Amino acid sequence: MSTAQTPGLRRKPAGVVAAAAVPHAPQLLSRPDTEDLAQVDRVQAQLAAIGEAFRRKEADCVVVISNDHGDHFVTHSVPPFCVHVARSADGMHKHRGDWALDAELGYALVPEMSAVGFDLAFTLGAKLQTAFTIPYEYMGFTRETPMTALFVNSYVPPQPSPTRCFAFGQALERALCKLGKRAILVASGGLSHYPGTRHYPHPDVKTDEGLFARMCEGDLQHLLGLNERELDRTGNVELRSTLMLAGAIGDRKPFAAHFEPSWHHTYASLAWDLETPNPAVDDYELIYPALPADRAPLVEAVLRLRTSPEDARRFVADPAAWSHAFRLAPDEREALVAFDTERLRDQFRIHALLTAGAAMQVGLQRKNT
Repeated sequence: MSTAQTPGLRRKPAGVVAAAAVPHAPQLLSRPDTEDLAQVDRVQAQLAAIGEAFRRKEADCVVVISNDHGDHFVTHSVPPFCVHVARSADGMHKHRGDWALDAELGYALVPEMSAVGFDLAFTLGAKLQTAFTIPYEYMGFTRETPMTALFVNSYVPPQPSPTRCFAFGQALERALCKLGKRAILVASGGLSHYPGTRHYPHPDVKTDEGLFARMCEGDLQHLLGLNERELDRTGNVELRSTLMLAGAIGDRKPFAAHFEPSWHHTYASLAWDLETPNPAVDDYELIYPALPADRAPLVEAVLRLRTSPEDARRFVADPAAWSHAFRLAPDEREALVAFDTERLRDQFRIHALLTAGAAMQVGLQRKNT
């Protein structure tokens, strides 16, 4: 899918302005001969295109959410959520050396998240695993661009639940807004894979295809339907990072999407622009819409016909006279007198339960006359 920006940019003063869910498979960096290197190149190219689009956002910070892989938070302390608050951290493996961190924002998030019910742990000493640095590098961010690194416990039971991760993302968005930060949010973690287990060569591509399709449709809340057992069974424990992203940005169609299964991993990348129109939500027409405040007298009239046999009897006897008691616009009065229930429902947005009930009551009265 194209990474072209949608017209109609609306600048967001603070909060998450763009977000991406991307893989961090070590094969992207090590490029072993077990891999289809043309596939690796395609995944890297997609990350680069997303990063290029994101740098045009002129954000204040880049927040990366990912998980520990048994290097730090596995025996001594296993916090559900943790933020790095040092000014820099050493990378790992082929990404050794200093990576700049946003210490001020990291520390600021601790009390802000605590105030809304998340006791966010913090670290000064954890190294940055390639789960953080691989997407950062291939999206085109340099080691000198300060990162805010957020860890989520994805592998060591009991992990935070999908609903808890989603709620954390909602709270993170509120905290960034309160702090006045325009943020790029990167959720780093693959779709199905089973590192270190006998299941490793068997990613659950069928489940991944369904999840990816729903996310492409803009239905991110669908991820909440996965419980802890499903995340584990399908090899999607790292989806917790994306659940946090989903809480921060809500339902929205991505402007970029890429899906490629490999023998050990489903590479999936999606990106969202929070400053463009959101047709997944804004253009959706509810089958049962809210009651129209601008047509309160008409709503009251239809409600009377639905609930009062006496009003329905009087309406059948003389629709124009009965309707005169309500302060209706001429087009509303015309539709009501004609008792055009489809027009009342579809043009004037009168709730279907009211129009259907009124039709039944008026029908009964007409039979009795």
